[in-house]
Amino acid sequence: MMHHSLLIPILALAAGTSLAQTCGTVPNSYAYANGSPIKLPDPFTFLNGTKVVTKADWACRQDEISSIFQRYELGPLPAVESVSATFASNKLSITVTAAGGKTLSFSATVKLPSGSGPFPALIALGGVSIPVPSNVAVITYNNEEIAATDPRGKGKFFDLYGKSQTTGGLLAWAWGVSRIVDALEKLGPATTKINPARLAVTGCSRNGKGALMAGAFDKRIRLTLPQEAGSGGMGCWRIVGEMKKNGTKVEDAAQIVNGDQWFATSFTQYVNDLGKLPYDHHMLAGLVAPRPLLVIENSGIDYLGPISTYGCSTAGRLIYSALGEKEAMGLTQVAHGSSHCQLPSSQNADVAAFFDKYLLDKAGVNTDIFKTDKTYNFQLSRWVDWTAPTLG
Repeated sequence: MMHHSLLIPILALAAGTSLAQTCGTVPNSYAYANGSPIKLPDPFTFLNGTKVVTKADWACRQDEISSIFQRYELGPLPAVESVSATFASNKLSITVTAAGGKTLSFSATVKLPSGSGPFPALIALGGVSIPVPSNVAVITYNNEEIAATDPRGKGKFFDLYGKSQTTGGLLAWAWGVSRIVDALEKLGPATTKINPARLAVTGCSRNGKGALMAGAFDKRIRLTLPQEAGSGGMGCWRIVGEMKKNGTKVEDAAQIVNGDQWFATSFTQYVNDLGKLPYDHHMLAGLVAPRPLLVIENSGIDYLGPISTYGCSTAGRLIYSALGEKEAMGLTQVAHGSSHCQLPSSQNADVAAFFDKYLLDKAGVNTDIFKTDKTYNFQLSRWVDWTAPTLG
């Protein structure tokens, strides 16, 4: 069997993602081997070869996975000194101060339900294209103002941290979501009528990728609902690569880095040899776990890589199973042709179930939802050669 054996440096961890003292440290370099054919890396093995056997181990492994994503694909999450905010006329105004005293300001619009609250809230990148319960507030956030899809270095995030900042747009958008959460916590429900302990995040297409990153990198997000995010969302790069090799017109890693500025500059060097990556996007689901995650996908658009999102979600759900929270991760994948970001009515009940159980705390709701309307020749054993433990 052929192996890629590489000595790969790990950058210093960004602020906010450092490993707890009880977890040890990420090595400065290590050798990673991926067999041929390449498979999805084992989420339950630390970089030093130690196995994850307890939930406490998993919390440490999550920190390690977070640093890996930042090192290879997303770029670093920079430090924030302080956040201040005001709320008036359905507008949440936020000012962020970075190290050195430099500031940026941005706002989000808030649509509150009728009544006194406090209400759960859904933070929407760019807008909402899923049905939202009438008793849930909606906070709409112009993430492109924070980091433009193109060109690189344009947006308020880069005005604050510098045009040469290597962080990609997706993590910059997630950074913006975290600042909204900061603002809601600081102001409190007496001012905003929003309960900051009951927050969900969503977005569709590129904004779905950003929503998934927000849920993965901020544990204060209670429910993550990425819609039709495709490659770069819950699609695994390795599976997408095989789809492309087999003739499917899908956006793979090599293509995605040549246009939109969603990823760190460092990611480009790996996109043509995915066996170098000590992670894949099943481990992005692992960063969300055990918090609820519903992957909403369209099986009718090849460009989104529906086999990849199905297979990658299948592998990601093994992490939830290991944590005893299988029903907290779902997949609903339905073909609706070229009507991108237009949720068909057949998926409404799936979305409602996750809102009801995890944001509204309704009893007796079944979220054991993992389905597609397509028949795939997907063999989990082709991609997974590790076993998910039962973590105590």
